[in-house]
Amino acid sequence: MALKGNLRDFTITQLLNLVNLAQKTGSLVIEGPSEVATITFREGKLAYARLNSEDGGLGAILHKSNVISAAQYGTLKTRAATMNDKELGLLLINSGYVTQDDILASLQSHFVDIIQKLFSWVEGMFHFDGDSNVPADKIPVRLDLENIIIEGSRRMREWEQLKDELPNLDLALKFTDRPGVNLKNINLSVEEWKVVSFINPKNSIAQIAKANKMSELDVRRIVYGLLQAGLVELVRVQGLDHSSLPGIDKAMPGKSKEEQKNLVNRLIGRIRSL
Repeated sequence: MALKGNLRDFTITQLLNLVNLAQKTGSLVIEGPSEVATITFREGKLAYARLNSEDGGLGAILHKSNVISAAQYGTLKTRAATMNDKELGLLLINSGYVTQDDILASLQSHFVDIIQKLFSWVEGMFHFDGDSNVPADKIPVRLDLENIIIEGSRRMREWEQLKDELPNLDLALKFTDRPGVNLKNINLSVEEWKVVSFINPKNSIAQIAKANKMSELDVRRIVYGLLQAGLVELVRVQGLDHSSLPGIDKAMPGKSKEEQKNLVNRLIGRIRSL
């Protein structure tokens, strides 16, 4: 399967559909602006995925899935550092720490999460290597691509809507002046609290996302949730020259507080209509 090109010509959805329909075996390698993704398939099924910027070891994946604790993960990194994933998995199962289902479910979730991130990639080169297989020391899975493609397409639509409303992440957030509102009494998720803890006119949304290792889609979704609740408003980053930032006029058309409040109201109305 001689397939290579640019993501501007072929979307992730089209590439996955092609692999799925042709029931191909091999690896799709995508070189983005800042990282490289490798997705491996067996007869059109997802078998393995990794990002070069992430720790793709089994211990890290199990910790991310909350199957093992931070303390257990720390122990594994020191005492089982020389074990490959298959050896480590067998050790954990035989020791009664996890089950085979725990491992497979964690790997499947991790691999799918990587692919979902790729749906927001619009720049990058790709090629398909039909001779590449799952690394011998890694544990493969077997997942149908149809549901992954459907969910990815949904996320793409959401991404386009959010990007249209907030085209530039070099804006900051500040808490709105609402007497009597106490954040401690508001139900926020762990991810939302992570964003809230960094809210400051000196921190751009992009910086908040980087500090929390969040994708642009995830941080945009959380910011809009906070906007919808009326907890925050968009402001310009203190000490930053915004005159040359693309999309700044669309995201922040006015400089006065009144214009900013009107913007928030429009954003809330747009979200409620989605």
